[in-house]
Amino acid sequence: MKEFNSDKHKEILSEDGSYTAYSTEYGEHYHSTKDGALNESLLKHVIPAFSIVKKPEVYILDICYGLGFNTLATLLYYKQNRPQTKLHIYSPELDTTLVHSLENFTYPQEFKDFKEIIVALSREGLYEDEHIYIEIFLGDAREYVKTFEKKFDIVYQDAFSPSSNPSLWTKEYFKDIKKAMRVDGILTTYSIALKTRIALYENGFRVYLNEGKEFRGATLAAFKSLENFKLVDVEHKMKCNPDVISLRDTLEA
Repeated sequence: MKEFNSDKHKEILSEDGSYTAYSTEYGEHYHSTKDGALNESLLKHVIPAFSIVKKPEVYILDICYGLGFNTLATLLYYKQNRPQTKLHIYSPELDTTLVHSLENFTYPQEFKDFKEIIVALSREGLYEDEHIYIEIFLGDAREYVKTFEKKFDIVYQDAFSPSSNPSLWTKEYFKDIKKAMRVDGILTTYSIALKTRIALYENGFRVYLNEGKEFRGATLAAFKSLENFKLVDVEHKMKCNPDVISLRDTLEA
């Protein structure tokens, strides 16, 4: 059984009482230690996404699996609010050793009923029952995303930051994400960086501010108008910040 703490990642207590981890490889925490790991997943991803997507069967792309909080917080929300919803969650993760160590991670008490799922995903990368299908793909997220077309209702865009992991935030990357999403789909992300919002806008997304008293601002993006969220005037911000452009795969793109 593989221990979690290693020279690559170590558990860190966040302010909501849940543990996140610090990645020495990327020089970042997996979650905001101020907002808290569990709160960040629920308030920046799961709750806003499910306030918009209200289908009996939901397909989710969780970029990237990491510590599994977005997937597990989705199960928590599902259990408490929509137990009859069928969930299909697909999640790429590049760090194989991380995934295999997760059955020994200190998850919050709220996830105690998911121990069987956590162990299955850590060991096999797959869990399935009558209402839930979860698949972890160990490998390149960019290539994984290209295998889907018009499939996902929800995308959790939760990779390490654009400064440390730029390939998962480029204009071309979001073009592939767009192809993988349904036209009524929703994308959530913690990033409020203008270059991220421009990359989304350049791919036809409407960009919205997700904010609340219990967490710092985040971003929602969709192809349709969203109620109850403030639209970000990306075009105006681009005019006010002409030196800011979206990240690109190549300088010529």
